[in-house]
Amino acid sequence: MNASEPLFDYISSRIKYQVKNGDCLYEIKDINDGKFDLIITSPPYNIGKSYETKTSIEKYLETQEEIISELVRILSERGNLCWQVGNYVDKGEVFPLDIFYYHIFKKHKLKLRNRIIWHFGHGLHASNRFSGRYETILWFSKTDDYIFNLDNVRVPSKYPGKRHFKGPNKGLPSGNPLGKNPSDIWEIILNDWESELWNIPNVKSNHPEKTEHPCQYPIELVERCVLALTNENSWVLDPFAGVGSTIIASIKNNRNVIGIEKEEKFCNIAIQRIKDYNEGLLKIRPIGKPIHSPSENDKVSQIPLEWKELEFFNSKE
Repeated sequence: MNASEPLFDYISSRIKYQVKNGDCLYEIKDINDGKFDLIITSPPYNIGKSYETKTSIEKYLETQEEIISELVRILSERGNLCWQVGNYVDKGEVFPLDIFYYHIFKKHKLKLRNRIIWHFGHGLHASNRFSGRYETILWFSKTDDYIFNLDNVRVPSKYPGKRHFKGPNKGLPSGNPLGKNPSDIWEIILNDWESELWNIPNVKSNHPEKTEHPCQYPIELVERCVLALTNENSWVLDPFAGVGSTIIASIKNNRNVIGIEKEEKFCNIAIQRIKDYNEGLLKIRPIGKPIHSPSENDKVSQIPLEWKELEFFNSKE
């Protein structure tokens, strides 16, 4: 099977971007070695969504490794790879996919730089275990000389007036005027990346970016990686592009990008979203926007009267 023609192809004096409808394994075989500075995606989790066929975890990982081998080939020497996954569940048993994937990437000599936890407040409700409210992003680099733009992701210093108390710089400011280096623990609330827990709302029914895709990830999640792990005019690839969140995050920040998606209906949604973005019509949750918390006066945050009559709540008073 030969690589398909782009379903949507745009070239300007500024950046280039493509939406390709096809199987990513076949599409990437025709891509030149070392083309991409960032490969970022959320692959199918093998959980039986409408766009995937559930199989054994062994067979699933075998297929994914074949794709990963090609992705490593087309990753540049200074390139980064971000792999965002959740859990595979079989008969009530949880298989943490990031742990399985880690060994695959190490086999291909990639180096883990961070294991980031993406926390969200809403998701599936479990009855026989605690409800899952997080997924993980594995950030790998191909070599030790990888792109990392610290100044793009600095945060305001907590104590900007702090000064050196001894040595040749005694009395001078001890911090960086551009802000501090976020630790490898990121918590994204009010632009404070101080925790490896990324608290970004997932795309549910009331999210401004919501489409019909059942597992859509937010543009904000991708944008943080694009800003830190690429340069302007770098090439970015999403081999499981869905409805184009990576493409939009890349365009928004002057990166060239290719998105590959096997479901034509999702490609068409991605194309429309890109057009809406270019025309200023696309609704996007701003990066770093505080997460909504209902006030105590909101009806939904109050205990229902029916529950207050229960003995459990009366015993708490």
